[in-house]
Amino acid sequence: MDLNNKYQNMSSDSDSKSSSLNSKIEQEESESNSPTKSRRSTSSTSNEIPTVGDIKLRNKLSENLTSGRSDDPPLLPGEKVQGVARDVTYLCPFSGPARGWLSVTNYKLYFKSLERDTQLIIEVPLGVVSRVEKVGGQSSRGENSYGIELFCKDMRNLRFGHKQENHSRRNVFEKLQQYAFPLSHSIPMFAFEYTEIFPENGWNVYEPMAELKRMGVPNDTWHITKLNDGHDLCETYPAILAVPAGATDEIIRNAAAFRSRGRIPVLSWLHSESQATITRASQPLVGVGGKRCRDDERYTQLIIDANAQSHKLYIMDARPSANAIANKAKGGGYEPEDAYQNAELIFLDIHNIHVMRESLRKLKGYTFGYIFSCGIFIFNC
Repeated sequence: MDLNNKYQNMSSDSDSKSSSLNSKIEQEESESNSPTKSRRSTSSTSNEIPTVGDIKLRNKLSENLTSGRSDDPPLLPGEKVQGVARDVTYLCPFSGPARGWLSVTNYKLYFKSLERDTQLIIEVPLGVVSRVEKVGGQSSRGENSYGIELFCKDMRNLRFGHKQENHSRRNVFEKLQQYAFPLSHSIPMFAFEYTEIFPENGWNVYEPMAELKRMGVPNDTWHITKLNDGHDLCETYPAILAVPAGATDEIIRNAAAFRSRGRIPVLSWLHSESQATITRASQPLVGVGGKRCRDDERYTQLIIDANAQSHKLYIMDARPSANAIANKAKGGGYEPEDAYQNAELIFLDIHNIHVMRESLRKLKGYTFGYIFSCGIFIFNC
């Protein structure tokens, strides 16, 4: 066997640790001035058996390349390792514990198992972490009863067991707290540390005029206005807007004054054949007194008139009707059907964020087979 060629092939794919070991091999061989050196230099034509030292060193290199013991996870441009913990156990609720090593970068948590036929790798972008908690204390007994648990926004709960004698939990916990919540620790978000160079300027990926032209605007029924060029009309809308062709600047301004934060109905999507549209808007400022705005009503009718194949407009209000009615007390409200002719108001009954959060909590419980007791996750295995 040509061990020299085999050694070169392995070292060509190795990392910096492998290169260091390579240098060590050459140094030891040079210092020893043994027959090994002359055999290596003629290995392509020699069939002599290498020394035991050669085999041990090369086996060590091979183990380093294949065992996955490198402490460096794959890194993105600008990503840096902040902390590493060895001999960590991932407590998988499905396939059982997996020993490995864990690292925390300024972007992610990375775990790689060591004792599995099929290697287990877990990557968690720290932006998806909602909470980090320590599990167990100095008096904890039992294997893997001492460690860290991550609560993620994507419904995952990940628990890692640490050995108390290694004192690795504290460093990992602190690094997770810092880089999962960078603004609370005066640390730059990774998005601003990411240094990959792209061939295209990301700020130009969305070009509003090109997108409107793709939908066939301007045309006979829809035109483009730059009335919001300085974002004076609506600070949350783009500078270029598609509005009904019959809407004058005066109608647009008056309608914007009657909408929450100036968000008048503007074109979001246009079907190229049927001319059906989706427009988006905020709630009208009707209030308890039931105020009306003639220009807002006229503007809405122009949207209906823009589609010759339909003479009805469906207004989809995402809120429950009770919430919409309650908003009248705050000066908001909804479009009364007697004021907006040819329009039908439909409430989608999507509740507020607190109700949605509770719904997500229940979905998490049903989907992942967990039960909840006093706000604590318990594996239902």
